[in-house]
Amino acid sequence: MGIINLSPDSFSGDGLENGDVALFKARQLVADGADIIDVGGESTRPSTAHLSVDEELRRVIPVLEKLRKEISIPLSIDTYKLAVAREALDAGASMINDIWGLKKEPRLAELAARREIPIILMSNQRDISLHHDVIFPDIISVVIADLQKAIEQALSAGMPRENIIVDPGIGFGKTQEQNLEILQRLEELKMLGRPILLGSSRKSVIGWALDLTPEQRLEGMAFVPPADRRLEGTAATIALGIAKGVDMVRVHDVGEMARVCKMSDAIVRGWR
Repeated sequence: MGIINLSPDSFSGDGLENGDVALFKARQLVADGADIIDVGGESTRPSTAHLSVDEELRRVIPVLEKLRKEISIPLSIDTYKLAVAREALDAGASMINDIWGLKKEPRLAELAARREIPIILMSNQRDISLHHDVIFPDIISVVIADLQKAIEQALSAGMPRENIIVDPGIGFGKTQEQNLEILQRLEELKMLGRPILLGSSRKSVIGWALDLTPEQRLEGMAFVPPADRRLEGTAATIALGIAKGVDMVRVHDVGEMARVCKMSDAIVRGWR
């Protein structure tokens, strides 16, 4: 899954504001080996103010319409807003990527069920991790319970189980140590019986692990080197993720990561 960020405040520094540039990038993602393109208009930085529905629509709808006319692979809309998802599907998207896993808008599952499209449900702890007295004694159990609840919600809304995909949500309300633990234990998510999407591309845990000294990490340094230094670390997370049973990866650097996926698949699943 290749990424089209339409927010100038993208954490990864790849935000686009021009529809023609987005179309050029989408063509390149397809040429580089993307199977799906995920289009989003709102930054997921923790400190970023939430967009209005009107502004998010202004960013994503014209781009989706352009892409649908020229791009043959499926398009996904990265949103948790019902109105944005509905109009995005009308504009050509055929998948919903919900970073809140139905917590903000349960009706997304009803929409996906009516349109007979897949939905990605992510485990996001930002709503509770802001309270400093909250402790997650076993983060993978928290993530599994969170995703199980989201799956049950989706099924109750009429979603067929085969159209549900889960994402552990690397970086969303977890500490860096917890992010690493999730990556270490990804295979435990297989108990949910659904395809797993890994979205580790350029995440801050990579800069934290690669570019801070152990002393700096212990001191809880807030500064983490920029996202353009995280290519190799992203590759490591993807290769490990595939070895542990991940089915999809959402990435910024499609050309390089498609080759990582191909080699990892050849080792883990056999040459195809």
